[in-house]
Amino acid sequence: MPHHIIKHEPTFSLLEVHLQPGEVLIAEAGTMVARAPHLEMDVKLNAGRDTGFFGKLKAMLFALLRKVIGGETFFVNHFHSPQGGWVWLAPALSGGVRHIPLQGQTMLFSSGAFLASSGEVDLRLRFGGLRSLLAREGAFFLEASGHGELWVTSYGAIDEVYCNGSYIVDNGHLVGFDPALDFKIRSAGGGALGFLASGEGLVCEFTGQGRILIQSRNLGGLVGWLTRLLPG
Repeated sequence: MPHHIIKHEPTFSLLEVHLQPGEVLIAEAGTMVARAPHLEMDVKLNAGRDTGFFGKLKAMLFALLRKVIGGETFFVNHFHSPQGGWVWLAPALSGGVRHIPLQGQTMLFSSGAFLASSGEVDLRLRFGGLRSLLAREGAFFLEASGHGELWVTSYGAIDEVYCNGSYIVDNGHLVGFDPALDFKIRSAGGGALGFLASGEGLVCEFTGQGRILIQSRNLGGLVGWLTRLLPG
């Protein structure tokens, strides 16, 4: 397991990972800030470990799907060295970084939440149905499973809450959740006027038992604010 430090939280988080000899860190393209001179970087498709001609075609298709509908880059960077070494990573948006150790369990994340992983972590797209499309998360979630270390990012700070019964989260603030939880999409309340004038729109109502990761800022709100400042 690589040693890591998350610096400058929660607004401008920076992930520092120290790799042991032979360890590999997989990171989103464009997230590297700095690295040890002897640490090597290989660029690979953002897909599985398939080999051979048909395996490469399958990997290219998966990488394309993860870029178009999963909010991730087409390529990922693999950092490694026989001597070990360190690397700094930072997400594109100002916000938090959360370490998620996986020990055989599975967790679902919103598109674009992946920052880096090490070990035997399997990442794949999982269809969320019409409800996830209405929740502005897209029709697919990113499913992470296996044994290893995972780091996810957000816009704003990340807070973790535990749902024991029911919990309501604004659809623009959802980062991830345990798949044991069920959720439905509904209005935030206040009837038709509340839906149109409250600025809240739709919310995700979770039921069951499990953890939910919430970001303190809404990317849709940032886009709306910037749009009002653009000429024309």
